[in-house]
Amino acid sequence: MDERLEALEELGRYVAGQMGQDIAETEIRHGELMLRVRRDSISRILSFLCNDANCLFQVLVDICGVDYPDRDERFEIVYNLLSLKHNVRVRVKVTTDESIPVPSVSQIFPAAGWFERECWDMYGVFFSEHPDLRRLLTDYGFDGHPLRKDFPLTGYVEVRYDDEQRRVVYEPVKLVQEFRSFDFLSPWEGMTPQLPGDEKATEEDAS
Repeated sequence: MDERLEALEELGRYVAGQMGQDIAETEIRHGELMLRVRRDSISRILSFLCNDANCLFQVLVDICGVDYPDRDERFEIVYNLLSLKHNVRVRVKVTTDESIPVPSVSQIFPAAGWFERECWDMYGVFFSEHPDLRRLLTDYGFDGHPLRKDFPLTGYVEVRYDDEQRRVVYEPVKLVQEFRSFDFLSPWEGMTPQLPGDEKATEEDAS
């Protein structure tokens, strides 16, 4: 086995041995160590990974979400950490749903405040004890969470500038025609099988 993979496996065994019941699973995937941890233990785990001399994962690269609508706890929250001291990365995962909050880790990694706000904005995942949990990429009055699998591609509202009101206004989305009920007359539907006028060429060829 590759020495690097052996080192990752050893690190996974070390973390699992130190943190006991907080670790649900360790796995080497795509050449990186992945830890599945219990949701309520995320602060403890990340604090250990950041401060333990054998880990020193002191850089929080990002926090992102994944939506699996068929699962009971449909969201996976993924924490990507980097140890500059040991030149190793680790991926930590927890699961949750729309109503169960995940403990904020902004006290451990200050940058997590921004990532958690983005995750709340895009997926609707709550982070308990977050100092300022509000939308980051969408407007404050935005309806829904755009990266959920059940969010419609068209969204719920459209934005335009109103000359009379001299401001941006939000209106319900109005589609020219229903999806998948194509009349082939709209320029947005692509090329029709035969363009108007093509029949003339056929008539000339026949003569």
